[in-house]
Amino acid sequence: MRARHVDVSELDPPQPMLVALAELRELAGDEYLVLAHRREPVPLYAMLETMGFAHRAQPGRRAAFEILIWRRSGPSPSES
Repeated sequence: MRARHVDVSELDPPQPMLVALAELRELAGDEYLVLAHRREPVPLYAMLETMGFAHRAQPGRRAAFEILIWRRSGPSPSES
């Protein structure tokens, strides 16, 4: 799987969610999204579930959090 990195850590709400949703619409079948964010986007998590995506939050390298998002029907990204 290939990672698609997007940094939304400097954006004001609701821009981080809008950017994440736009990126997910463009996500190729062999990609997963790595969302660099200053906080956990809890409202996004419920939306991901209904859209068929899984996620995992972890400490970030570029921002406080990295949220890995992938299609639930596909393989999960390897541990970073």
